[in-house]
Amino acid sequence: MCRLNSICRLSHTLIEPRACMNDSEWKTNDSNSVALEKFKRDSAYIDKNGKLRNFNHKKVSRKKSGSLRGRGWKYGSGFVDGIFPVLSPAAQEILDFVEKGVESERIWSSLDMFPATLDLWDDIFTVAVQLRMKKKWDSIISICRWILLRSSYKPDVICYNLLIDAFGQKLQYKEAESTYLQLLETRCIPTEDTYALLIKAYCLSGLLEKAEAVFAETRSYGLPSSAVVYNAYMNGLMKGGNSNKVEEIFQRMKRDACKPTTETYTMLINLYGKAGKAFMALKMFHEMMNQKCKPNICTYTALVNAFAREGLCEKAEEVFEQMQEAGLEPDVYTYNALMESYSRAGYPYGAAEIFSLMQHMGCEPDRASYNILVDAYGRAGLQDDAEAVFEDMKRVGITPTMKSHMVLLSAYSKMGSVNKCEEILNQMCKSGLKLDTYVLNSMLNLYGRLGQFGKMEEVLTVMEKGSYAADISTYNILINRYGQAGFIERMEEFFQLLPSKGLKPDVVTWTSRIGAYSKKKLYLRCLVIFEEMIDAGCYPDGGTAKVLLAACSNEDQKEQVTTVIRTMHKDMKTELPV
Repeated sequence: MCRLNSICRLSHTLIEPRACMNDSEWKTNDSNSVALEKFKRDSAYIDKNGKLRNFNHKKVSRKKSGSLRGRGWKYGSGFVDGIFPVLSPAAQEILDFVEKGVESERIWSSLDMFPATLDLWDDIFTVAVQLRMKKKWDSIISICRWILLRSSYKPDVICYNLLIDAFGQKLQYKEAESTYLQLLETRCIPTEDTYALLIKAYCLSGLLEKAEAVFAETRSYGLPSSAVVYNAYMNGLMKGGNSNKVEEIFQRMKRDACKPTTETYTMLINLYGKAGKAFMALKMFHEMMNQKCKPNICTYTALVNAFAREGLCEKAEEVFEQMQEAGLEPDVYTYNALMESYSRAGYPYGAAEIFSLMQHMGCEPDRASYNILVDAYGRAGLQDDAEAVFEDMKRVGITPTMKSHMVLLSAYSKMGSVNKCEEILNQMCKSGLKLDTYVLNSMLNLYGRLGQFGKMEEVLTVMEKGSYAADISTYNILINRYGQAGFIERMEEFFQLLPSKGLKPDVVTWTSRIGAYSKKKLYLRCLVIFEEMIDAGCYPDGGTAKVLLAACSNEDQKEQVTTVIRTMHKDMKTELPV
């Protein structure tokens, strides 16, 4: 059991775990001076500068008589103001042992060796929260099941909540459901967190009807509208790929007179930002300010990111300055978002200035910072500068990942440097990085763009014979490159292969196919394929409209295409530029 069993502390009084006690029963045999010393010790934390500091228990407690350990954990809140409690030696040993990935039986046997003290109860939940932050769901399940099945502790609602959360994250909704029923059978009273986590579990698995049923159940029990439940609902919808329903739940939240929180608005700003709707993200931010809801650093970073995705660097910088004026200090994520805005706007030296500013302000750049700077130079065609930053990253001790190599590969691919791209590919293999479909698609596209169809076919053969799953992007590249080069028959061969590969043509597939005929001014053939596209349930975008118009050889044809597209635009109620 290595050192884990040697650190059992026998000096503590054996009492019931505090989760099973009321406040009046909280007593130990320690003297007042020892208790005071323990209180001070438990008030220690390490700030972002690495200094040991103290905090006020009353200020940071999650609930009345709570603490940062065990009972104080609350879903959706994380740690207040970035405070992370220092793990006790026992908790650290348990965490280290569990993180080795040992099987559940060994973890259980090790925990069996500890005396059932209050300190162990605290340590176990501190470890569970640390594991949750690291997304180690299997380890959380193992520890919580030990409490339920092997320990002498009486499990409380926090234990069940952690289990529901872990099962939900693993998309094991039936186990999450079973845990909830077990909670009810033990006559443990579910909290708003319980319902929030169960709703999120269903949303992550795409079971929206079940999520709605749980939401209705909270009403039947007379529970008031809770921002925690609403936030979990929206978060689950976003992560479960049902973002279109988030705004509906948000409007329902306001109708129910449930006041949106900072987390609510931050989620929506993120939602609009990722959808390329920076103006809507800004509108949501203004609503937040009008409602006297105070934004935090995550809110500002989400808004900077929203503008960054659209390359609106001036707007991103305005938000950055607003954040500083509000007394918030930018962190590495905020600086990275601002760098990204300059990168996408085509200003690599602007991104480099932000990188230097970050270092000057004492904020250490992370791997993402270097990747963004490599990408910024690559987008601008400055591949030598991109490689210099890539080498700097290695020099400071940051190991390049697949993403790091991909942004460098993209930089040289943009310039058509085949030999250099192949060299980077070999470097990746030597570094032990496993090539994936995305990497091979990039090489496929490079060879196709340069007209090296023999090499393109070689890459396809490697994908088909290896463990790489060719996806719709793979075939879109093949269809587009052969179509643009005028090899219509080969293009059609790949298109006809899609059903046998279990792939469904998307808007890029259809547009690439139409584009091939458009280049030859085969207007009628383009219209036939366009009709096939609509019949297949795939709707055009701006790119489709553009290639259709390019196929036109007179004004009558242009008017016909414009009318069709505008009619479809009205039917779909979406913005389609023509």
